[in-house]
Amino acid sequence: MSKGALALLISGGTENWAPERWRERFRRGCPGRRVALLPDDRVDPAEVRYAAVWKPPPGRLAAFPHLQAIFNLGAGVDAVLGDPSLPAVPLVRVADDDLTRRMTEYVTLHVLMHHRQQRYLDEAQRQAFWAPKLQWAADAVRVGIMGLGVLGRDAAEVLARIGFRVAGWSRRAKVIPGIECFAGEAGLAPFLARTDILVCLLPLTEETRGILDQRTFSLLARDGVLGGPVIVNAGRGGLQVERDILAALDDGTLAAATLDVFETEPLPMESPLWSHPRVTVTPHNAADTDPDAISTYVARQIARHEGGLPLENVVDRHTGY
Repeated sequence: MSKGALALLISGGTENWAPERWRERFRRGCPGRRVALLPDDRVDPAEVRYAAVWKPPPGRLAAFPHLQAIFNLGAGVDAVLGDPSLPAVPLVRVADDDLTRRMTEYVTLHVLMHHRQQRYLDEAQRQAFWAPKLQWAADAVRVGIMGLGVLGRDAAEVLARIGFRVAGWSRRAKVIPGIECFAGEAGLAPFLARTDILVCLLPLTEETRGILDQRTFSLLARDGVLGGPVIVNAGRGGLQVERDILAALDDGTLAAATLDVFETEPLPMESPLWSHPRVTVTPHNAADTDPDAISTYVARQIARHEGGLPLENVVDRHTGY
């Protein structure tokens, strides 16, 4: 009995993430299975049982009448969930240890950059100016993590081990030893009020879209050692309102921002975020995980499914994550 085909629907990507490279990986990782890169390869839609996707065109997945599961090749699933014709089959998100470690590296790097006043030191070096400032201890800084899924929890635990005073906020209540947890609309204002560095790792849903706005910034702590609140967004570009970020930086509501994701990507050359003196821009590479690890993960999930075991990390379509 032949194995059901795996269809690849992948838009764009750098050289290592190019669609043709994904075809090579999956053909190695799924021996004996037809792997078809669409629209380049021909495949009978009725033979397709699985789809591995990244920002597939709306309506394309509905063409497979016997589809059993969809695997998203990145952490964010909002582009897939935005398809009104999405088949009613399990949507599996990537939850790879490599991706988690890389996101925690990014969050730790940028929290430490603001904590250790690295932007000031960079400017002092450019001016050959030897003037170290008072450096406070990590436990003087209150970090708040928005989003306590796999990525948020790991980042929170690592930052707490370094010595930061860490709290987390999520839509639904969570319990994490050593981390003060807030939840829901009622918990948002008190969470923000105790936060000096706000790290956003939320999924993009209708409830979270635009959550990084002027109202949120105005509720952040004003009495911290950093001289003003800082935001770090490594979640999704749709979470932030960029005109509000710029206005908050210019009027002193925010002291600084690190942004890895943007409303429009690539970030347009004319965006003032590129040159703002208190903004750090990175090109959506906070957790640019190893594609080989992702393809291995997907192949393992397919094998679990065909062996009668449940798929892991299935997205709840009602919550969007």
